[in-house]
Order: sequence, then C-alpha cells, then structure tokens
Amino acid sequence: MDWLTPDKSWTLFLDRDGVINHEKYQDYIYRPEEFSFYEGVPEAMKIFRQLFGRLILVTNQRGVEKGLMTVQDLEDVHSHMQQELGNWNAALDAIYFCSSLDDNHPNRKPQPGMALLAKEDFPEIDFNKSIMVGNNLSDMYFGRNAGMKTVFVQTTHPELPLPHPAIDLACKDLLNFAILLKPE
Repeated sequence: MDWLTPDKSWTLFLDRDGVINHEKYQDYIYRPEEFSFYEGVPEAMKIFRQLFGRLILVTNQRGVEKGLMTVQDLEDVHSHMQQELGNWNAALDAIYFCSSLDDNHPNRKPQPGMALLAKEDFPEIDFNKSIMVGNNLSDMYFGRNAGMKTVFVQTTHPELPLPHPAIDLACKDLLNFAILLKPE
C-alpha cells in the first residue's frame, strides 16, 4: 500500500500551531484576529479535502488550563479558522484539543488519546490508513503511538536532524506536502 497515494478511505490528522497557522513564540493564539494561516495552507487544505475521507485537527492547548484563555476563546479561534477554510471548501471534519497541564494525560500528544476520540466519533478511521502532520516530535510520536504514518513540516524546527526514526517524510510546509500527494 503506497501511503503517498491516499484515497477517501484515508484520514489526515493535522496539528494546528506551526502547521496550519503561524505559531506565537512561547505563547498562544488567544483571539481569532491573532490567527494567521501560513501561505498556501488554504490551497493545501483544499487538495487534502479532495484526497482524504476525513480531515482531523489534534492540538495541545495548555493555555486553557493555565487560565490564559477560556474554552470559548479557543472555540472562537477554531470557528474563525473553519469559516476561512470553508471559503475554500476545505473545512475540517472535527477538532480535538487537550488543555491538560499533565504531560502524561492520555489525550495530550504524544499520547494517542485524541486519535482514539476521533475513532470513537468516526469508526471508519483506520490508523493504518492515517497520516499525522506536525511540526514537533510530540506530533510524530502521537502518530507513531496510534499506528499512523508521519509527516514533519519544517516550519518551526528546520534544524531537526533527519532522518529521524519517528518521521516517515519531511516537507518544508503543508503546501509542499499537498503538492507531493496531488495526482498529476
């Protein structure tokens, strides 16, 4: 099975900050107006929407438990993101977040809890036919822990030495990965 030619039976899991949108250095996105897509992300998401059966966002968001933002603040950011992606016919099927401060919480990446929640909501998800895209090793280990293929985007950590045992493929950014998958 060639995982770089997915079809509608495949699921794409994506991290948010540093993958879809510009990450604030050692801080959080608190309001919709702070959310800014990386160049090419809406186009990439449109390609993914055409290729994959499901698009799932999985994001660690400690800012909620730290009291720096509310769940409503986070939902407002996600609503804004979904609305913008919807303009490209590229909205996500679901968004899962973990706000726990506990590194060992079952839903906090790299633990696979958010993947298991997605499978509860979408029983057709097959982790052997799933890809996790992220910009941190915790994203890659999340994918590995759930049995997925992993794609590392080098947006925030281009210095990470490659090859790496947790990374199946590295790409400059999300659009480069989408172009790689897009049929001629």
